[in-house]
Amino acid sequence: MERMQILLTSDQRRRLTQAARSQGTAVTALVREAIDEKFPPETTAMERRAAADRLLAMRVAYIEPDELNRLLDDRFDIP
Repeated sequence: MERMQILLTSDQRRRLTQAARSQGTAVTALVREAIDEKFPPETTAMERRAAADRLLAMRVAYIEPDELNRLLDDRFDIP
């Protein structure tokens, strides 16, 4: 971790403190989450390829929507 000092308005500090208290977490954790949400970490081409390979390795059967509806209707006795 690296230390960084920022200046907040009183209202920003109050809102952060209030949110942290209600979520049972630290203000610093909320700040880090907000940064990650606004500026997500970039993935490398290798990481994207590995994720694609994992998805392709999952042998998932495809069911047509009409067939899926029929199966669900039968399962839950839906008329």
